[in-house]
Amino acid sequence: MPRTPLSGIQHALRAGSYEASIAAVGASVRSLTFDGRDLVVPFDADEVRPAFRGATLAPWPNRVVDGRYRFGGRDLQLPLTEPDRGHALHGLAGWLAFEAIDKGPSHVTLAAEIEPQAGYPWRVSVTATFSLTADGLMQTVTAVNDGPEPAPWGTGPHPYLRAGSSLLDEWSLHLPAAQVLEVTPDRLAPTVLADVESDADRFDFRAPRTIGAARIDHAFTALAADDEGLVTARVTDASGSGVAMVWDAACPWVQIHTADLPGGADNPLDRLGLAVEPMTCAPDAFNDDAYPFDTGLIVIAPGESATARWLIQAIEA
Repeated sequence: MPRTPLSGIQHALRAGSYEASIAAVGASVRSLTFDGRDLVVPFDADEVRPAFRGATLAPWPNRVVDGRYRFGGRDLQLPLTEPDRGHALHGLAGWLAFEAIDKGPSHVTLAAEIEPQAGYPWRVSVTATFSLTADGLMQTVTAVNDGPEPAPWGTGPHPYLRAGSSLLDEWSLHLPAAQVLEVTPDRLAPTVLADVESDADRFDFRAPRTIGAARIDHAFTALAADDEGLVTARVTDASGSGVAMVWDAACPWVQIHTADLPGGADNPLDRLGLAVEPMTCAPDAFNDDAYPFDTGLIVIAPGESATARWLIQAIEA
């Protein structure tokens, strides 16, 4: 029997000029190309996925500070999966082996069960459907609460977008967000919600402009949608080609990360792509009561479901 690649069973999708490979571990977008051009930073099939590159984040995106929260009258402690900062990072689904329950040449639906466990004592089934069309790669994530009690929930993707072969510093970003969640510099723990004008050079991309040397690892909200209720973030290179991420009101937050790594320019993986992560909730939303703003925390009643979707598409010069 052939050995399964380290990133799990691979699902190849094609539609028009698009090709995608979806890895079963973490329901991850392993690669996505348009006319052979990478739209995301890929990784090898027989490779342990680097960090959360392309993964589906659930039942929470981003961080739960200290891994601690209170819900349903219980104090809960999650495993600390970001040990250098002491947080629970990016949920529990990232290393699950999702099973294909429906598949065609241009789509696949993957399913996994989040079992009750220490820190998250609820059973939630998760399906992730990837559909490749002439418009790009659409991912739809649905969670169903299979247990007898309400369950806290959040989700989002973790792609690192690539505008082209030039350096990230030379790319332009258009992000229609009016507010940014400030964080502590050492642990990235949320502090206050501020207008992007508070540090415009770093955070205000409501008009497209070059990213430059800005170092960003922050969540943004107060997103401006178009007439169809869609929010679009665009990353382009000097030629005008690039990639867009599109999502609807199910994700009122988006995390932007310039993928800065220790060692800076001496690290070959530094700033390889721009993480654009639409999120159904803010960082640390499980501690919703601790914040004076709407974190977007979703609570799924027994037998009920929650759905969110987003699209990655090419921008042609």
